[in-house]
Amino acid sequence: MKELLIRSVSGLLMGVVLLACVFVSPWSWAALLLFIIAVGTFEMSRLLQMNSITGIVIGEALSICFFALPALVALHVIEPRWLLLEMLIAMIPFLYALFSVKHDAKPIFTYLFASLTFLSLPSALMLFMYREELFGALAGPRLIILVFCLLWVNDIFAYLTGKLLGKHKLFPRISPGKTIEGSIGGLVFTMASFIVFCHYSQWFPVTHAIGLATVAVVFGTLGDLCESMLKRQAGVKDSGKLIPGHGGILDRFDSIMFSVPFIFVYLLLL
Repeated sequence: MKELLIRSVSGLLMGVVLLACVFVSPWSWAALLLFIIAVGTFEMSRLLQMNSITGIVIGEALSICFFALPALVALHVIEPRWLLLEMLIAMIPFLYALFSVKHDAKPIFTYLFASLTFLSLPSALMLFMYREELFGALAGPRLIILVFCLLWVNDIFAYLTGKLLGKHKLFPRISPGKTIEGSIGGLVFTMASFIVFCHYSQWFPVTHAIGLATVAVVFGTLGDLCESMLKRQAGVKDSGKLIPGHGGILDRFDSIMFSVPFIFVYLLLL
């Protein structure tokens, strides 16, 4: 009971902070994303057993830079042509590996690839959701909150359906707690609630609502499984201990971060 109370309170506080940052301004949201990237990158080093202090520092710096450039473009601070510097940033791991005293370069590449693609890229894309030239009238805080709500609804109903009806394991090698019934339940309830929402808000036609809900749920679930895989390989229960009752940053944002690039592309293709 105490654990449930701690989990509920910390989850509520986390949600309030997130909503406040999204609605106050793109700058406050960018600041929170920067914090998420910094902490999440450190947690990633733990999961991937990156023990080199130098490698961790370089990983933190590159993750922040890889986010900062597109973030400044999204915030209209610099011109899009500066994004070309991302290609130079991507070359730095090769130079580090070349001059490193350790001969095995695989850990640093794995660590940096995971951090850049799992944290920096999705975070930058969420800032571009404020741009009206990309998403029209939907651009802004409500589009970002919509993405979070789709994943939150799926998490809640997947958990409840799994508890009530779950019998068949979805991916027992990686996540013994997830069931096929729970995943289907989460998808169905997310679709149904989003269709009802779109019926009254008229944000999307029904076909697009179904498509967007499917993309969010499927890739959100895959993101959760990917992080569970990393934790299992590292032999840890949680990625960190920052959020009482929830674990680390990666534990709370894995499904969001993994699904955002796919949601972003789907919305652009609409």
